[in-house]
Amino acid sequence: MTRPVYLGVNHSAFNTGNPAVADFRPPNLTLNSGINGSGLDDLLRLIIQLDRLRRGIDPADGLDGVDQFRQQAFQLLTSNQVATAFDLQQESPELRDRYGRTLWGQSCLLARRLAEAGTAVVTIEAMEPELGSPLYHSWDDHAGAKPGWDMARGMIWRAQHMDQALSTLIEDIYERNLDRRILVVAMGEFGRAPRLDHYIGCIGRNHWPQAQSALVSGGGLRMGQIIGATTSKSEYPIERPLSPRDLLATIYRHLGIDQHAEFPDFSGRPHPILNSGEPIRELI
Repeated sequence: MTRPVYLGVNHSAFNTGNPAVADFRPPNLTLNSGINGSGLDDLLRLIIQLDRLRRGIDPADGLDGVDQFRQQAFQLLTSNQVATAFDLQQESPELRDRYGRTLWGQSCLLARRLAEAGTAVVTIEAMEPELGSPLYHSWDDHAGAKPGWDMARGMIWRAQHMDQALSTLIEDIYERNLDRRILVVAMGEFGRAPRLDHYIGCIGRNHWPQAQSALVSGGGLRMGQIIGATTSKSEYPIERPLSPRDLLATIYRHLGIDQHAEFPDFSGRPHPILNSGEPIRELI
């Protein structure tokens, strides 16, 4: 999961857990028995008073991010809207079946509900469709990544679940007329080598940063396009080469974020959100 680094702990992501389990409830979002909203407010005030006592030993204001993070946590605990968004039981069994009763399928459904409730960014770490698999726990398909790890068998297992979850998410968003509000991006961090490797009877593909693909849907963008092209073996781009920064610029535009804004790191050095890249014009 992405870490916030110099943005501060208040920008840390909230890990929802596995929404495919029976009676799913996200961790740490329920009050202990005997504590109500009023008691929670009293606890928050007490914590704030204790933090004030520690300010004298925190000249760098390191507690500011913690304060914001804690306030967000209290809002999550007391928000009916959040509790409703996490309640997958409100969806029909038929729709849940369409998504697939897997980690990926139910994560996509939960992502739609969270986005619908106003969550700005939701990330699905699509490592494996079902937790606990001894093989194919990621898409890092080196030949012999583990004994018996074969990319061909792994793709047959993963692709069916990915196709079901992702296609249903896109259909669901359009059926609910959320396609202008919600932007779906499916991608990895780089491509895979254009040649197969062989190891003890298994095949695989190594890392390949020279070319990769990404799927984009919704966001009020122009759909039904294939932008750019590579050689016949997917080695290098030969038409309309784009970089990950161009895709990020497109995403930031949808979110209303100025890609040229800067944030200081721990030493005060400014870092731009993106130091290059422009929104992909064919999509706008």
